[in-house]
Amino acid sequence: MQTLTFDPVISSEKEAALRLKVRRFLQQYGDFPTADLIDSWTICDADFSKALAEQGWIGMTWPEQYGGGGCSYLERYVVIEELLAAGAPVGAHWVADRQSGPLLLRFGTQSQREFFLPQIIKGECFFAIGMSEPNSGSDLASIKTSAKRVDGGWLVNGAKTWTSWAHACHYMITLCRTAPVSDNRHAGLSQLIIDLSADGVTIRPIKNLAGDEHFNEIFFDNVFVPDEQVAGTVNDGWNQVMAELAFERSGPERFLSSYQLLEASIGELRQTKPDARAMSVIGQFVAKLMVLRQMSLSVASQLQDGKLPVNEASVVKDLGTSFEQDLPEAMRLILSVEPRSTTNNGVARLLSDAILKAPSFSLRGGTREILRGILARGLGLR
Repeated sequence: MQTLTFDPVISSEKEAALRLKVRRFLQQYGDFPTADLIDSWTICDADFSKALAEQGWIGMTWPEQYGGGGCSYLERYVVIEELLAAGAPVGAHWVADRQSGPLLLRFGTQSQREFFLPQIIKGECFFAIGMSEPNSGSDLASIKTSAKRVDGGWLVNGAKTWTSWAHACHYMITLCRTAPVSDNRHAGLSQLIIDLSADGVTIRPIKNLAGDEHFNEIFFDNVFVPDEQVAGTVNDGWNQVMAELAFERSGPERFLSSYQLLEASIGELRQTKPDARAMSVIGQFVAKLMVLRQMSLSVASQLQDGKLPVNEASVVKDLGTSFEQDLPEAMRLILSVEPRSTTNNGVARLLSDAILKAPSFSLRGGTREILRGILARGLGLR
């Protein structure tokens, strides 16, 4: 039976110096709108992404030959952690930096790397995720979007859903069925790089409970994708997606989406002399946050070593989203503040936004049921 590995990670002086540099940058950049602080990694701001690119904070771990920083995963973690804790709007470049670029580095062709990576690093090229589909839930193996072989490439037909910021992105790495369904449900899948401005692509927004429209449905009607836009190996898309999800599920965004609410709640309680119950609740959440942070850092360290900690990433995502979903209700019960969506000031707005957005936290990146199934298989339990 396999086991989970979460070795402790100790930050170096180099990482500590980088953390101070990021904090100074954020102080100089100014405050972000209160309405954008909860779940800020889904807020798309191309200008802010460009400012980060000028600091060298996109593609930090990528080889210098493509314009990357050649930094460690732990250095990147420091930058990401500080940005998320500050509520910075990193959504424009987020997917490209977190998973699309690393996927191309691992599985893409040299020409794909030379074309896409420098643009991503400059903050000029954004990617969306093309996995989830209508009527498929989190069961990726059941997807229906197909890519049929034609002269010089593939014709794609089907639909994807819950694609964050697809309307603001340039490309999407899309999981398609390229061979008939067999007894092995995971076989016959491939990843194609689809230009979202191509003929036959239709993008429609999905408004969520909070009134935001960063989710989308995407429809493909005979969209032509040339052979050179196949990412990796034809019919090996499942293994590639599993590798991609290790990048997606383990980062600090899985438990820092509501961090601004926790910080603001602590500040509010300091002014009102909290009782023992409130102090106990805060202590529990801070302790959980520190544990999650160490687990996430451990996954970053494993990625740095060239490993693919799929099981560990699934645990971080599962526990992290539980933390994020439990936090708003817990803060509501110990604060003498009513949630208010009509104000742009203070903990009342943060509490309201967190309550509205929290239900979606356990859906994106794989539901709890899917994650626990992956974990069970990975540990040899089923």
